Amino acid sequence: MIESPFPLESTPAQAQQAIKDEFAFFGDWSERYQYLIDLGRKLPDLPAEWKTEQHRLLGCQSMVWIVPQGDAQRLDFHAISDSAIVSGLIYLALRVYSGRSAQEILAADPDYIADIGLAKHLSPTRSNGLASLLAFIRDTAQRQLQ
Repeated sequence: MIESPFPLESTPAQAQQAIKDEFAFFGDWSERYQYLIDLGRKLPDLPAEWKTEQHRLLGCQSMVWIVPQGDAQRLDFHAISDSAIVSGLIYLALRVYSGRSAQEILAADPDYIADIGLAKHLSPTRSNGLASLLAFIRDTAQRQLQ
């Protein structure tokens, strides 16, 4: 099992506020993209046996693998991409949602995406991939509550 660096903050709302504060520090989107790349480098690599079709996230142009672990009380997500920027997007999503209960995950809308301007600055394929990632996280949480 991989040691998860998440959660960094006590609640999803605190994580989203921290993301918003960090991105406000940068003056332009070239700096923000570089920050995303740097964040993506912080993700622990996945074991080779997890990088399979079974764990591949569909709906992403780049290769993304995601492995959920846990139950309704605590869900951890381990994920990585072969794309540096997409790995950064994964880092942000995991910062908000990984290590949380299913209820917390479902109650937290990903407001940080609009708040930091990601929605306007991602290509359509990256936006679709991010939507797929968030849907996978929410669907996993929903299944834990059934």
